[in-house]
Amino acid sequence: MTKRAYDPEFDAILPLLPTVMDFSRVEQVQAARAGRMELFAAPPPDRADVVKEDRLVPGSAGAPQVPIRIYQPKASASGPRGCVFEIHGGGFIMGSIEMMDPWCQRVAAELDAVVVSVEYRLAPEHPFPAGIEDCYAALCWTAKHAAELGADPTRLALAGQSAGGGLAAGTALMARDRGFPALCFQLLEIPELDDRLDTPSMLAFDDTPLWNRPNAVSSWRHYLGPDHAGEPSPYAAPARAKDLAGLPPAYVSTMEFDPLRDEGILYALRLMQAGVSVELHSYPGTFHGSGLLPSAAVSKRGAREVLAALRRALAK
Repeated sequence: MTKRAYDPEFDAILPLLPTVMDFSRVEQVQAARAGRMELFAAPPPDRADVVKEDRLVPGSAGAPQVPIRIYQPKASASGPRGCVFEIHGGGFIMGSIEMMDPWCQRVAAELDAVVVSVEYRLAPEHPFPAGIEDCYAALCWTAKHAAELGADPTRLALAGQSAGGGLAAGTALMARDRGFPALCFQLLEIPELDDRLDTPSMLAFDDTPLWNRPNAVSSWRHYLGPDHAGEPSPYAAPARAKDLAGLPPAYVSTMEFDPLRDEGILYALRLMQAGVSVELHSYPGTFHGSGLLPSAAVSKRGAREVLAALRRALAK
């Protein structure tokens, strides 16, 4: 691994993290899914102040039902709550609802919000547009059933991390273009947005931990599918969208030694130039997924700032 100025608090964990992984075949992706959870500490026990419910909701036309998990504070509410629609990461090829379960519980409890997390179909078995259509279908269900969920449909925010950030950005574009639902905010953490893979950070970081250029190449190849040709839809690669006007306000975060750093910064800049209110944070000494060490001061700061941004977005 190339020597870089990582935050010293990550020194102990860096040698334990994988760098370039072979995702060239479906079987290798499936094996990686099975082993990925070994990187994560055992999840904390469920919070006593949040109730969870798993459901299946209708997918898009001709598509299967979409699994979602609903999180609601147990405390009684004085009125409808704000709602966060969460999309997990995993390079479009890995990840699950379980990965973001502790985060969703924390958001529900600390922000007194309803949280809905979606289990979208993964590539390479289900290339674009399967995953984003699942996200959009579940988002529409959430908006239409806001009253049932005790949520305020005018305070509906999208959130996503990594590929989930890319899917959240694409879903926000889809919601704007299709005219439903209205969104009050988009939280795009370390988002995967650009299939062109030509930014300086993407070209420089070919051996960074957890995510790097070789992994990104495999991710996009699987997500766009074997039959892809030409320029992809902006719903797949939001960085290719020609017009970003009319999108909801955004919070965008990037990490210093992340190949996705520059595409996140450039997308935030283009949102600003299109008249969208944006809060942009780039965290020094970090890498893609450095939040795996939540005890690091920079990880704690990032987590606090995300919650603060969501709290402001959901305020009445």
